[in-house]
Order: sequence, then C-alpha cells, then structure tokens
Amino acid sequence: MSNTSDFYLTQADKCAADAAASALSQVRDRNLRAEQAWRTMAERLIQTEATRARQTAAAAAKAEANAAAD
Repeated sequence: MSNTSDFYLTQADKCAADAAASALSQVRDRNLRAEQAWRTMAERLIQTEATRARQTAAAAAKAEANAAAD
C-alpha cells in the first residue's frame, strides 16, 4: 500500500473513533459517513495500484518474451 492509502485508512479510523466518542447523533452519523468515504477511497486506490502492478508485470513479461524470440 502506498502512503496515500495508509493516510486514507488512518483518516477512516479517526472518523470511526470520533463517531464512537460522539454523544450527538448527527455528529456520529456525519463521522460514520466520512469513515465510509475514506475507506472507499482507500479501496479504490488499492485496487488501482494492484491493477497497475499487474499491467506493468504483463508488459515486462511480454517485452521479455519478445526479446527472447529475437
């Protein structure tokens, strides 16, 4: 995971803790929505990084196969 996805997950954890500590339902709900948004951003970034890594590995394998064929 990159520092950015770690940051997103840290923010999500902070929002979850703030929600748990809140006595006001509106503040708790806002923090729970924010937590979900941070987690969604982290998941999307992690998926994007994984896809990019697979594509890079496939391109490297293809280039290696082409070099071996020549």
